[in-house]
Amino acid sequence: MSRSRRDVLAEATARLREAGVASPEHDAAELLAHVLGTTRGRLVLVDAVDQPALDEYAVLVTRRAGREPLQHLTGSAWFRHVELAVGPGVFVPRPETELLAGWAVERATELVDGGSAPVVVDLCTGSGAIAKAVADEVPQAVVHAVELDEAAHRWAVRNLAGTGVDLRQGDLATAFDDLAGEVDVVTCNPPYIPLDAWESVAPEARDHDPHLALFSGDDGLDAMRVLERRAALLLRPGGVVGAEHADVQGESAPAVFAATGRWTEVRDHPDLAGRARFVTARLAR
Repeated sequence: MSRSRRDVLAEATARLREAGVASPEHDAAELLAHVLGTTRGRLVLVDAVDQPALDEYAVLVTRRAGREPLQHLTGSAWFRHVELAVGPGVFVPRPETELLAGWAVERATELVDGGSAPVVVDLCTGSGAIAKAVADEVPQAVVHAVELDEAAHRWAVRNLAGTGVDLRQGDLATAFDDLAGEVDVVTCNPPYIPLDAWESVAPEARDHDPHLALFSGDDGLDAMRVLERRAALLLRPGGVVGAEHADVQGESAPAVFAATGRWTEVRDHPDLAGRARFVTARLAR
């Protein structure tokens, strides 16, 4: 027995929408493409879905309706130009973070154009997304990354294999003492959700992403304060740091850097929706 692709997608989309999934049409199509071993764009070439595929698809749609992350069900996520393996135990990279990675790529490329091999450190690397993107787009860069959580570190090992990235397991507060004063660019997507904001977090993140990657003290800025101190130690004079934050921290996150007197050019940057998204600063010379 088989069913038409249109009917299958329509039914799955309706179910995901009823479950509160933010992008039901997209997710229904991605899951069907995954089951059929094709791409979402090529689904139009599929007229009918046979019973074995229908059975597999029904299981995945049920799990997505239960708010398991789409990327956990497909096992992968695209980030800029690289594909990442993801699953339980690691933070799923968000499209917004691609902007921070792009900023890091631009700063590193400027140094390459100036005749040097930039040293880049990615703290709280998680899946290795930013580190892998920088290594991919700026092959002249010497890239280092660190992750504290054991499960997330295992995913980073898998994703960064063969990239040349120096991956370590450890705490951002103490990582890379051996690179003190030698780093050109520091990036970080730290935890930044206040502890009392638990109920406001989407189930996909709250119930499936590691809490170590989500929550950071009463105001969500504990990790940002640690990052500020560590970046000041790692960077050479004139080096730069970029860090993602919550959209409500467009003033408070930059203030962490501005208050210390160690930084110049402290600026906040919006995401594609115009929401405050990441802060950058340059270490004073």
